[in-house]
Parts: sequence; structure tokens; C-alpha cells
Amino acid sequence: MKHPNVTLMSITLLAASLTTHAAMADGFPSQPLTMVIGFGAGGSTDIQGRVLANVLEDELGQPVNVVNQPGAGMGVALTRLAQNSDEGYTFLYGPSSPLTFAPLAMETDYALEDFRFVAAASLAQAGIVTGEDRPFGDSWEALVEHARENPGTSYATQTAQDRLIIEYIAQQEELDLRIVPTAGGAGMAPLILSGDVDFAYSGGTHSGYAESGEMPVLLSLAEDRLGAFPNAPTLVEAGYDITPGDILLAAVPAGVSDERAERLTSAIEAATQDERFIEITEERLLLPVEYMDEETLTEQLYTQRNAFSTLIEAMGGIPDDES
Repeated sequence: MKHPNVTLMSITLLAASLTTHAAMADGFPSQPLTMVIGFGAGGSTDIQGRVLANVLEDELGQPVNVVNQPGAGMGVALTRLAQNSDEGYTFLYGPSSPLTFAPLAMETDYALEDFRFVAAASLAQAGIVTGEDRPFGDSWEALVEHARENPGTSYATQTAQDRLIIEYIAQQEELDLRIVPTAGGAGMAPLILSGDVDFAYSGGTHSGYAESGEMPVLLSLAEDRLGAFPNAPTLVEAGYDITPGDILLAAVPAGVSDERAERLTSAIEAATQDERFIEITEERLLLPVEYMDEETLTEQLYTQRNAFSTLIEAMGGIPDDES
């Protein structure tokens, strides 16, 4: 009589084998693929994505061409991907918030349900930052106390998402902040480094100042503390029940077959174990490598969307752009 564990293992191996054979029989991929990056060239997502593409070429046996489609915070790329019909030969690599937050905050031509999320490869490391020689140092608690005593303490915002979070915090802490809109990290950094604003949102610009100490992190906006700034507490540790951390992921249109999606999933899993991808991600970009399969990733994304929806409802909507 066969041991039940042996039987179960045999069934599992058979299922995996059938999936592999189905993908091989389908011949996917039998031609070059396209990785779409929804931002301009040279940013952290673009740098990481291009290395990932190089590794995927070895795993998939086909060229993976990178195409930048910036616009509307990845919205242009997502809209085009949702309408794509090449059945898995075009996929997107980028952060999760344009999928989990943006459709709640503004009108978009896509929704979370329009895609399959084949795998995650990494986690973003956004934070609330300040500059050197501030009266509150690099302590979030000291910053909150300083802001209470000094109405009009200034905060540089970049996105509707970070604006919502800081408005929520200000409400919880009874702070009267002066909100300063900025255009990306390039607009934020000079204001922080010069001392023209007191603190700010940073999607990753602070990583370039990890060694110099010119841009201390006050709070981690990731689920865990930031690898390069381990002293900065998370939002939850600071007393705010929010976990908005971006997940860097690959997505295809919802209609892509299981066999093709699983082929991409397995290739990305292998890529996250490749030294080339690990080196650029962890040593240059200071981001953690974090693989998630489709099921785990999809569950995380829907949970994140629900949390953003609850926060928006609690705040009575998205804050306007007036400062």
C-alpha cells in the first residue's frame, strides 16, 4: 500500500508537469516579449525593470524589449495594457499603487479587475523624510511635537496618496500643516536639502542620501522598516493603522491564459534568485527582493485597495490641491 504522502506528492508533481507541458505545447513564448515601464527612463523602476528583463531573456529563451510609456502616474501604460490582445507577450512592470489607489482617487480607464498579477519581485521603500539640522532632529515623535507648537510647519507632497496619508496623520495628531505641492523627487529634494520645507514625502529619492545622511527618514511607508534606514518606525509602529507600501509587480491583461501566466510567474521567481537582479535591487537601489506568486500577490492587492477605500471614506474623500 502506498503511503498517502507519496501519493499526494505524486499528484502535485503531475500537476506541475502538466502545466509545464501545456506551456511548452503552446510554444509560449515563441517570439520576443515587451516589458512596459510606466515611467520615464532612468528612474528606479526603469533601472530595476531593465535588469529584470535581461534575466528573463535567459529564463524565457526570447528577447524581452523594454518600452517606456510614461504618463498619468503609470495610468497611460495601464490603460494600453488593459486593451492589449497579444496574450501575454506584453506585460507591465511597476508599483502597485496606480492599481490599488489611483482608480479610487480619480477617473481611470482601467480597474484592478482588468489584469492578472503574475508575480511580485520587490518592494518599494517610500518614506517621510526631513533634512539635516532640523530642530526636531530625525525623530518622528519630536517632529509631531514641533509641529504642534509651530502651526504652519511645512510638508512637501508629491502624490494624492501621500497627501491623503499626511492629512489623516494631521487629523489624528491635531496638526495645522502647510502643504507644499512638488513634482516628484526632483522637485522635493532641493526644498528639503535647502531647509525651505520641514519634512516631505519621498518615493525613493532618500536612498541616494543613505550614506551622506543629508535626508534622514522619519517614517517608513513600507510594511516593514526600510533596509537603509532601520531606525525609522513604520506607520503602524507610530500609531497609524495604515500600510500603503508599494509592491513592484508584473501584470498582464486579465484574459491571458493560465499556462502563459504561469510561465511568466515561474520565470520571475527564478529571476528573483539571480545574482544580477539581487545585486541591482539590494545593493544599488536599496530595495528588498520579495517574490510573491500570483495568488498571494492578488490577495495582497485587493486587501490594499480595500484599505485605501476605507481610508478615503474615513477622510471624506481625496484632499484637494489647495495649500
